[in-house]
Amino acid sequence: MAAAPEPAEAEPCPEPPVHRLSVPELDRELDSRSELIDDKEFDIPQVDTPPTLESILNETDDEEESFILEDPFLLNIDNTDTHSYDTSSVASSDSGDRTHLKRKKKLPDSLSLHGSVIRLSLLKGISAQIVSAADKVDAGLPTAIAASNLIAVGTSHGLALVFDQNQALRLCLGSTAVGAQYGAISALSINNDCSRLLCGFAKGQITMWDLASGKLLRSITDAHPPGTAILHIKFTDDPTLAICNDSGGSVFELSFKRVMGVRTCESRCLFSGSKGEVCCIEPLHAKVDLRDHPLTQYSLLAMASLTKILVIGLKPSLKVWMTFPYGRMDPSSVPLLAWHFVAVQNSVNPMLAFCRGDVVYFLLVKRDDSGAIHVTKQRQLHLHYDLINFTWINSRTAVLLDSVEKLHVIDRQTQEELETIEISEVQLVYNSSHFKSLATGGNVSEALALVGEKACYQSISSCGGQVFYLGTKSVHVMTLRSWRERVDHLLKQERLTDALALAWSFYEGKAKAVVGLTGDTSKRKAVIADRMVEILLHYTDRTLKKCPDQGKIQVMEQHFQDVVPVIVDYCLLLQRMDLLFNQIYDKMSENSVAKGIFLECLEPYILSDKLMGITAQVMKDLLLHFQDKNRLENLEACIVHMDITSLDIQQVVLLCWENRLYDAMIYVYNSGMNDFISPMEKLFKVIAPPLSAGKSLTDEQVVMGNKLLVYISCCLAGRAYPLGDIPEDLVPLVKNQVFEFLIRLHSAEGSVDEEVYPYVRTLLHFDTREFLNVLALTFEDFKNDKQAVEYQQRIVDILLKVMVENSDFTPSQVGCLFTFLARQLAKPNNTLFVNRTLFDQVLEFLCSPDDDSRHSERQQVLLELLQAGGIVQFEESRLIQMAEKAEFYQICEFMYERQLRYDKIISCYLRDPLRKEEVFNYIHNILSMPGYSAEEKQLVWQKALEHIEELLVLSPGKAAELAAIHFSEQIESIISKLQDQFLLFQFLRSLLDPREGINQDLLHLPPCITEQFIELLCQYSPGHVLETLKVLEYCRLEETIQITQKHQLHEASSYLLEKKGDIHGAFLVMLERLQSKLLLLTQDDESSAEPSLLENIEDTLMKTIDLCQRNSHSLDQQQREALWFPLLEAMMSPQKSSGSSQCPYSESLKSLTMQVLNNMAAFIALPSILQRILQDPVYGKGKLGEIQGLVLGMLDTFNYEQTLLETTTSLLNHDLHWSLCNLRASVTRGLTPKQDYCCICLQQYKRRQETADEIIVFSCGHLYHSLCLLSKECGVVTKGHMRWMCYKCNSSNKGGKLSENFSELKKGTAASLAQMSSESVLDPQQIQAFDQLCRLNRGTSRLALLTELARGGHGGGDKHGLLSVSHGDPATSSVFQNENFQLHLTPPPLAEE
Repeated sequence: MAAAPEPAEAEPCPEPPVHRLSVPELDRELDSRSELIDDKEFDIPQVDTPPTLESILNETDDEEESFILEDPFLLNIDNTDTHSYDTSSVASSDSGDRTHLKRKKKLPDSLSLHGSVIRLSLLKGISAQIVSAADKVDAGLPTAIAASNLIAVGTSHGLALVFDQNQALRLCLGSTAVGAQYGAISALSINNDCSRLLCGFAKGQITMWDLASGKLLRSITDAHPPGTAILHIKFTDDPTLAICNDSGGSVFELSFKRVMGVRTCESRCLFSGSKGEVCCIEPLHAKVDLRDHPLTQYSLLAMASLTKILVIGLKPSLKVWMTFPYGRMDPSSVPLLAWHFVAVQNSVNPMLAFCRGDVVYFLLVKRDDSGAIHVTKQRQLHLHYDLINFTWINSRTAVLLDSVEKLHVIDRQTQEELETIEISEVQLVYNSSHFKSLATGGNVSEALALVGEKACYQSISSCGGQVFYLGTKSVHVMTLRSWRERVDHLLKQERLTDALALAWSFYEGKAKAVVGLTGDTSKRKAVIADRMVEILLHYTDRTLKKCPDQGKIQVMEQHFQDVVPVIVDYCLLLQRMDLLFNQIYDKMSENSVAKGIFLECLEPYILSDKLMGITAQVMKDLLLHFQDKNRLENLEACIVHMDITSLDIQQVVLLCWENRLYDAMIYVYNSGMNDFISPMEKLFKVIAPPLSAGKSLTDEQVVMGNKLLVYISCCLAGRAYPLGDIPEDLVPLVKNQVFEFLIRLHSAEGSVDEEVYPYVRTLLHFDTREFLNVLALTFEDFKNDKQAVEYQQRIVDILLKVMVENSDFTPSQVGCLFTFLARQLAKPNNTLFVNRTLFDQVLEFLCSPDDDSRHSERQQVLLELLQAGGIVQFEESRLIQMAEKAEFYQICEFMYERQLRYDKIISCYLRDPLRKEEVFNYIHNILSMPGYSAEEKQLVWQKALEHIEELLVLSPGKAAELAAIHFSEQIESIISKLQDQFLLFQFLRSLLDPREGINQDLLHLPPCITEQFIELLCQYSPGHVLETLKVLEYCRLEETIQITQKHQLHEASSYLLEKKGDIHGAFLVMLERLQSKLLLLTQDDESSAEPSLLENIEDTLMKTIDLCQRNSHSLDQQQREALWFPLLEAMMSPQKSSGSSQCPYSESLKSLTMQVLNNMAAFIALPSILQRILQDPVYGKGKLGEIQGLVLGMLDTFNYEQTLLETTTSLLNHDLHWSLCNLRASVTRGLTPKQDYCCICLQQYKRRQETADEIIVFSCGHLYHSLCLLSKECGVVTKGHMRWMCYKCNSSNKGGKLSENFSELKKGTAASLAQMSSESVLDPQQIQAFDQLCRLNRGTSRLALLTELARGGHGGGDKHGLLSVSHGDPATSSVFQNENFQLHLTPPPLAEE
């Protein structure tokens, strides 16, 4: 259900006064609103909303008490006499046209973020008097309304009731007697100064009344053709000119004159109904302050007919300025027109909104300097409902009424829907009877009568930003709520968050349909801010009052968490810290839970630096709260973002130190007291003792040490810790203080035996590398002034003194220092001095051969030192000598590379156990990459060749790859030099086996090498010979066969013989192997007949069978028997010789024999197999018991195959029958045309009467005249018969030529669709169904089958021929005779029923 209009909120009053309908001031606020204009997006700047009319409905009645009729008898319909019209449409009583409800999607009614924008109120005074007039003076039901400073209501018995602004009845014009003669009042219009009223009647008469005296001034009966009702009558801005529109669709201009005291009316036809019926007119009215607008002199009039819109000028002479046709639309939708002046591109011009159906068009009308009028289309508004009324409230906002009686408030520029309410309770009056002109006998066109079903032009009247709705027993008025009302309305519903959000949107200037805000932006903001402060204070009180007293603490917390962040947010948005931290915080402090939530809400704002000026009391409470909650990380994060000068610093420092909040402590010292040294002293005191004692640090101490390093780094770089920057004037001072502190000789409270420079020493022990990095960064920042240079030299001297004179630093720590020094010394502008002998000492220390520990660490440190530029401090030959002695091969490599002695590096790699494997990549890179000279490459090449055996031992695979790429010419000599046979085997396997990944095209080796490899493979890995032979590309068969036979590798020999083409030889090798294994089986006694031997026999047998099967296809019968029968004999002979069937393996042998028989059966006829078995001397004697199993097995196979064949045949027959049934059913079905007109000429097929013309229907549902198809060349004559193609389906095929799928067609003349002759079994009417099925089945077999069958049915098929898909002559090539003829076993799709 849609939301009913909300109850009004103002003070109750006995009868609401009608709003003083003053003229809205459009221009007044254009300048003040110009900053809101978003003309980039829409090219339409915002215009101010006219102010509300102060007196009608600012104070609304109490709508909850619905209007009650004074006399229940008035509800009796019988009381109204026969002249009355039922002016309420169905939509009023059942709230909507059901068909439209189904057709259009329905939006949910919801108050969006705009709050309630409009207020709908009942005018009780006027409503009561309308009902009373119907009762007391027989006025009838209301039919029309016009609103200006007065409100006029017309009735069905011809009376016009005029009410003033206080809803008092001022005049009752006309009489029921006149009503009986003229009919109902069907249209009303009041002129600009409210001195005249025009009434139009259902039977066509027009009367003019003086509203001051109530006199009838004119009664006009001849202004338009008789017998048509007045649909509209409108005054223009010229009081002597009015426009009327009658139910014949004509429009007339009425010109009122007074000559010699006689009042006359001249009528001029502006638009004749014979050219198209006009059903809506709208003259352009300008407000008083826009009367001087250049367009007002033209007296523009917009008219909407059933097909187009026209804008004409009545002055100075009649001229049409624009016509605009509608698109396609629902013929029952109502044309609507509405003018309004809007500001676009900083000028005010009239805009015409017109719509019919669900699209609203906006046309902007301008005049150029030459006096011509230009109309430009603006952005359209697309809706999801049909409109029956469009009313401007102001230049930005429009109210739309849809066909199910819902009001939609729309913002024109953003096209956003601000609110939707249902007004079915109004019981809106509809003007259907006048549009159907029932009073004059209903002589109107069907189209106009259809539009009239939903016409309510005369029931809705707008004036000065208010819209009046005439119901059958009431009048309602709709106004925009002022901004305060909208906020208060939400407050009354206790939607405080929404109220604040709405108020903030007013504050930012983003709200829509704003009423009641005047003045410049700052003044508006101040007014709104005051209201928001009131709401925030009210919100705070309400929240505290509504807090649940009992229950879980979580419930209370949740209650405040929902509210407090909102309050804090808005106070910050309004920048009212005073409000937040004084009034609101004081209120919140009364409740401990609220206070806690409030303080926690501040955290995100503090962290994002949005909240700086927190009062001391709140800061103190915040710290205590976080401490109580034990949320110390949050506390620390907040402290470092706060201005803590207002706090008790000692207390905060103590709090931070106790809770290990070191960041916060440093921040407090730095920003609170400008003390940068104390935090370092405090941290040093904790980490120095364990480090000097050589103990390992706890995790907590490591954290402190890291923070200390970062802090020192920040101070020396001029940055504040943990974030921000130190004030610029303090930066040099802080740097000096920190440096002086670090290089102190003794600490302040140091003991007597404390070592010198404790702080530097502590940091070096803690993390040498990081501390030196901090110093390096600081040295980067130093300017080269005298003091900076002294500082640098001083700290370097201290570092050397501390580290070199002490033995408790590890090699890597010492190395770090010298690497740091080497980097500093290598800088181009270096001013440091370091004694060179120190570097020699370091070299001795790192290469000391008496200490083997930390070998790799020492090597790495020395390498870093050299890379950092320290190499200039050493003599190179001595360095290489010491490095080799210390086995620092990476150092050697570094030095050799500097000297370009790349061949030496190969030895370094080979001697270095950690990096041996990398030698291959190194050699490959040197030999293949550019950048090295030919001599260097040659030296490396020779060195690698010398060490090839070492490389092979290291990795045969990688060595072989290297040999293939770079040493392919030397491979034979390498092979001849290799003594170790197994190593040679590994090398050859890597080289020759394609599976190892080496490209064989690189190698050009003689065949003897391959044979040497196979020989070695037979020795070292006989199991892999066969699979290797299968992948080897180059090998000589004869020689290889000799090698495999020498090593008795039967399977490999058999494979090679088969490859050579000697099938019988290959078979004999396998047969011999099988027989030898079977012999072993029979010779062994029962106990030793192992399962493994049986498995071995089975394996050999399977391979032999595979050999026979592979080759049987290419052999003749005799050769096949030469293979299979010896195999069968071999399998049967052990069973004969054993003589006893009690052997443990006899069952296994029998099953193996069965396998041989089953495989034989595919190649050798069964009778010859049986004959051979029976001729066997063993089986030939007496009983067949021995071979009974074999014979029965063969019979079983035969039975199985026979059953399979029968089943398959049955399935094929069934499938064929079913397919033919379906095909026959689908080709004999009748056709249903989609439409009753020809798809080419678009005329109904019944209308054309040429005798030669036939109607052709296709299976796709399209219908054509045969002449039309011929004109489009869609008919082809074949064998004397016309074959047709569907024009639409084939022209949509973009393939170029029309498709070959000919239509099935039905022919007839004129209106009948008679069947053609049906001599053939499958007549020509059914060809296209075939094509469709053929396409579905993607094959020609079924169609060809049917063609064949059909042809068989009537001797050659040369009557109405069935189209065959094959292009050959169907008579010569039969489908069934084709040797590749196959049936498709997939069933065709089921034909749709």
